Amino acid sequence: MANEELFNQRLKRVEDAIKLKETDQLPMIPMPSGNPYFIYNKGSHKAVYYSPEDCEEPYIKYHEEFKPDVGMGPLGQSGKANEIAQSNMIDWPGRPGTTVSDMSTYQVIERCYMEADEYDELIKDPSGFIWRKYIPRAFPGLKGLEGLSFNPAVILGLFSFASILTPPVMEALDKLKLMYEESQKHGAIANRLTQKLGELGFPPWMTGMAEAPFDIISDYFRGTAAVFEDQIECPEKIAAACEVFADIQIANLQYFRVVPMPVKRVFFPLHKGMDGFMGPKQYEELYWKPMDRIFAALLEMGVTPIIYTEGKYNSRYKFIAEQLKKYPAGSFVIHFEEGDYGEFKKAFSGIAALEGGMPLQLLDWGTKEQVVDRVKYLVDNCAAGGGFLLDTGGSMESVKYENLVAMFETARTYGKK
Repeated sequence: MANEELFNQRLKRVEDAIKLKETDQLPMIPMPSGNPYFIYNKGSHKAVYYSPEDCEEPYIKYHEEFKPDVGMGPLGQSGKANEIAQSNMIDWPGRPGTTVSDMSTYQVIERCYMEADEYDELIKDPSGFIWRKYIPRAFPGLKGLEGLSFNPAVILGLFSFASILTPPVMEALDKLKLMYEESQKHGAIANRLTQKLGELGFPPWMTGMAEAPFDIISDYFRGTAAVFEDQIECPEKIAAACEVFADIQIANLQYFRVVPMPVKRVFFPLHKGMDGFMGPKQYEELYWKPMDRIFAALLEMGVTPIIYTEGKYNSRYKFIAEQLKKYPAGSFVIHFEEGDYGEFKKAFSGIAALEGGMPLQLLDWGTKEQVVDRVKYLVDNCAAGGGFLLDTGGSMESVKYENLVAMFETARTYGKK
């Protein structure tokens, strides 16, 4: 079969599953992450940051051997651009002085970049706060941006630019130019791999990314520990800031109205909404409602949100299913890291497509027979009637090769209609 035919066949299979239709065979969309490096002994997470061309061969080989229904390349960014910015919220493989292994993904270094008494400043002037306070704190190489401001009081000629045209700001802008150049070189290679996978017959799984506004505040601005306190002491400030970040993301996602692309899907990795992090009322008001505004905006643009939950959602999944009922059936995909997939299927049947089901620990440490049995369980309990896509609980790294083979082969044979 020609690659173009395979592309269209896979595209239809995945779209049919999302639209809750039965498919010719079980769609397979596991996120490979670093797995191709381990099974082919080629490439590394360090290479993603510094020599992404070294990642092309193992990723192409992975797709050609296992034939998933979507094409996914490594999710990375320029290490040199991060060095210029002196990014201090992550430590990444290859960074000078790092202790992170070349075969490890980046490590998050959680810090507080906004104090509790700065919520009002962020809410009143989000762009100004981000440029003058957040970026210089999170990226010390760009500290000169602290002086970035425009004075409209005197608009004759260049007087208004006086605070901008200073050595610290100019130095920061020079660094931004270098970051742009490094990021462009890096991005061109990543785009080349995406194009190559498409030419080989593998359509993309996602064409955009977003986050729950609450996660943005917790992950990047306040930190987890501080947000615990804020939920008690100033929930109204969190709510107002969440609205700000919902608006910013909706504005940034408007490209879906004009950019042609084979699929329109936005990936939402949910970091802090798991069981136990907040109560039901807080979850509804602070976590779900602002994110739901982004969902509504995307659906209006014909975009499918992919809700990728992380951690346990045993106390959340019924609430989410109930919330999604107000939208047309088949408008969402929802992933769970762990839990009872038979119960998940019942809860979301006729509402949203279910994604996941294969525990990473089973691929890492289980036997081939256990993997085969798990795939059969998922086919028997989740695939009937459509609306199910086989995925792992999280990104694959050093999973056993024989278990990976067993998962794909069983899904392709036992999961055939």
